[in-house]
Amino acid sequence: MENEKIILGIDPGTTVMGFGIISVKKSKIELVCITELILKKYPNHATKLKYIFEKTLALIDEYHPDEVALEAPFYGKNVQSMLKLGRAQGVAMAASLYRDIPITEYSPKKIKMAITGNGNASKEQVAGMLQNLLKMKEFPTRYLDASDGLAVAVCHYFNSGGDTGEKKYSGWESFLKNHPDRLK
Repeated sequence: MENEKIILGIDPGTTVMGFGIISVKKSKIELVCITELILKKYPNHATKLKYIFEKTLALIDEYHPDEVALEAPFYGKNVQSMLKLGRAQGVAMAASLYRDIPITEYSPKKIKMAITGNGNASKEQVAGMLQNLLKMKEFPTRYLDASDGLAVAVCHYFNSGGDTGEKKYSGWESFLKNHPDRLK
């Protein structure tokens, strides 16, 4: 029986959240699914968080990933935006940990570097390189957030050969051990 690893990559967002799922068999990467959750239509942040949790669980239950990789929020000019992104990421992390799936976070620069070799690459450059890597005739989504989710999954595959220096958690206990300040 051939060993297969399924990796779910998530690009957290509060307007559009991107998800990409890849399968790895004998060092060959294949696209399994790329999708997005459109959140701008929901009336408030709490409702958006609920749908993020439900969508993440639904993807986990349908595709049974072995690992989940997430893009870490980055500090921009707007602190409120960063806080909302952090909540979106936290809800996706909670859904993964709820199903006992190990998670890893990657910075946006690390993801871009892994995919394109340039930590400052544009979303379009990342999508183009993913299209090449996964041998897609055309990109199956119009939202670059979905391609970012796929980029996180591929980045995780490229970095899973050893210690990446990134944060990894195998469950709630591991997460809380590394973040005792988040336990109240």
